[in-house]
Amino acid sequence: MAETPHDDPLAPLVGVWEGHGDGAYPTIDSFGFIEVLEITRHPKGFLVHSQRTEDATDGRPLHAEIGYWRVPAPGRIELVLAHPTGVTEVCEGSLEEGVVHLRSTTVGCSGSAKPVQSLERWYVVEGDTLRYRLSMGAVGVPHQPHLEGELHRVV
Repeated sequence: MAETPHDDPLAPLVGVWEGHGDGAYPTIDSFGFIEVLEITRHPKGFLVHSQRTEDATDGRPLHAEIGYWRVPAPGRIELVLAHPTGVTEVCEGSLEEGVVHLRSTTVGCSGSAKPVQSLERWYVVEGDTLRYRLSMGAVGVPHQPHLEGELHRVV
């Protein structure tokens, strides 16, 4: 049975979001980025996630990811993503008091991908504003903050 918007805890995420963010990590220079995140509803009850970023100063493409949001049980959230860098990520977590908190349970890396050991994401939607943070452990660096962004619903 398909979920209705009234019992869909992820309904506030649906939309097209645009905004900016900042990134930092010990192995790279800090950077600003422009982001577009599109989260749409699939008729089978899950959400489709498509994200892309570009450098805030020169517009060159930086990152993209595509995947799916699922609610397999009340209070349980899953996010499955593929990155063009050769990384796949399966995150599981919860939605409590309006905050989605997800931790990677599996990170897969192709033979040519930089090694990523862990990812953690937080999302908060307040009206037409979505704020998020992402932390990770990668390339031999312990788990720590990496990205932070604020997006605004445009559709």
